Amino acid sequence: MIISVINHCKLDDSTVLRTIRAINRQIAEDFSPYWSLGATLRLEGRSQKKPTDKSIADMRGDAVLYLWDDVDVDDALGYHDLNFKGVPYSFVFRKLSSQLGENWTVTFSHEALEMIGDPEVNLLVAGPHPENPRKEVFHWYEMCDAVQSESYKVDGIEVSNFVLPLYFTVNDEQGSRNDFLNRKYKGKTLKSFGVNPGGYVGFFDPATGEHTTFDADEKAKKRIRIKAQARNARRGIRYQQPHIPTVTAGLAKKANRGSI
Repeated sequence: MIISVINHCKLDDSTVLRTIRAINRQIAEDFSPYWSLGATLRLEGRSQKKPTDKSIADMRGDAVLYLWDDVDVDDALGYHDLNFKGVPYSFVFRKLSSQLGENWTVTFSHEALEMIGDPEVNLLVAGPHPENPRKEVFHWYEMCDAVQSESYKVDGIEVSNFVLPLYFTVNDEQGSRNDFLNRKYKGKTLKSFGVNPGGYVGFFDPATGEHTTFDADEKAKKRIRIKAQARNARRGIRYQQPHIPTVTAGLAKKANRGSI
């Protein structure tokens, strides 16, 4: 997959290119060996300083990732819908990154990895309810949310930690690594379908027919409140989806081992 990066912020292209180079290396050397999923980020041109519905379409790949300064969501989403309707997309609002107290490059990495894992924002995986392990829900197929307060550097550029495939298994496997950095908190590493400090998980609850989130702590709550300014941008698609009637027990069992 080619992900077109369109720079609509005040960063100069040379800065963006350094970040793209680091994230492409992260994808190739860290992410793909575990997930067998890959992509290449590629900086494209920009027709106008302020994009409009009359702008020349700059996206030339399979998906598009925008760099934006302010959280002008209506303009941003409207621009996408008018120019690239139906094309997988994501936004990095640098103002939000600043409010979150993290480098925008971490947010950039986060969004790129999650676009690779779930381009259409429509994958769910059966797993335990965060607060009631005996209850089954359908977790969002997100690569970074559970560990989103953690980062590391590639060529001096900060990038996001991410979960590994075993994270989405119902039972913890002895000696397993559920996230790339595998950091310990209170002597324990991340559990399957769990969250590390500062992280959260989203899920669809068939009993209520609603999408909701579970946060690890106050830091995670704050992150969710800040992100709400952008109506979660790409993830807001989940909340726009029609509510699904309660899943029957038989259907839930059939879905237990896979994603929908």
